[in-house]
Formats: sequence, C-alpha cells, structure tokens
Amino acid sequence: MSHVSCYRANSSYSSRQQLTQTENIGVMARPDTALIVDDEAHLRTYLKLILKQIGFTNFHEAVNGQEAIDTYKLHGPDIVLLDVNMPVKEGMEALKEIIEFDEEAIVVMTTSVVSRQAVETSVELGASHYIRKDMKKEEVAEVLEALINEIWES
Repeated sequence: MSHVSCYRANSSYSSRQQLTQTENIGVMARPDTALIVDDEAHLRTYLKLILKQIGFTNFHEAVNGQEAIDTYKLHGPDIVLLDVNMPVKEGMEALKEIIEFDEEAIVVMTTSVVSRQAVETSVELGASHYIRKDMKKEEVAEVLEALINEIWES
C-alpha cells in the first residue's frame, strides 16, 4: 500500500467564504449537500455513510462523469466526491467541466490507484483534495472533516 493516501490542494477559498459569511452575517453554515460520483453502487453507499457521519444530510448520486456534470449544474452541491475512473466520461474530464462551470466548486477526487501524475493533474484542474478509496473509514472522515473546517469554518 502506498504511503500517499490523501493530498490536499493549496487553494484559496476566500470568495466562497466571503459569500457564505455575508449571507450568514459572519456565521458560516456547515455544508450539508453532497454529490457522490462513482460507477460502483457499494462505493457510493460507503461514501454516503461517511458523509452522514460528519453531518451531511442531502445527497445526489451519479454513476459517470457526464451525470456528475449534469447533476452539479442542476443542484449545486456543497461538495463533490468524484471517482477518477468511470465509464462515459472520466473523472478528470468531469472535474475540468465542473470547475469551468463553477470555479469555486469543492471537488474531492477518489480513486483506488494513486499516481503522482494523477494527483498533480487533478490539482491543476482544480480538485480540492484527493483521497484513496482503500483508506479506513475513520481516515476518510477525518480528511473530509478537516477540509470542511478549513473551508467553511476558518
């Protein structure tokens, strides 16, 4: 198993933070809506359970990159968990289109295989984070909770 289990992009979230702070008069609401994109139903269920554990209550699901783009545009979720390898349209292509549509989108790439090139490419395209699917549930929850705290509560 690789020692690289997650990677956080060094991005600025100031525009989203300022908008949320203005709307909530200085108090940032925690995110509650997620889009989970994976072609395997059991992995969507697994990720949904983790997100529920950290306070998410509204979920949208997609089974390929094109559905991810369409669902994002329709529902504008707070966070997207996006598989890298999928049919119809790959995750990296979907990431690029989601970021082109909304440069403030928070997208966490998920994968079973991590390569330095894939991590670098996802960050260049605008991913907020990159996690491995084989991480322990507690580790995934910790990573996502830290990301949420960094973006919405700082």
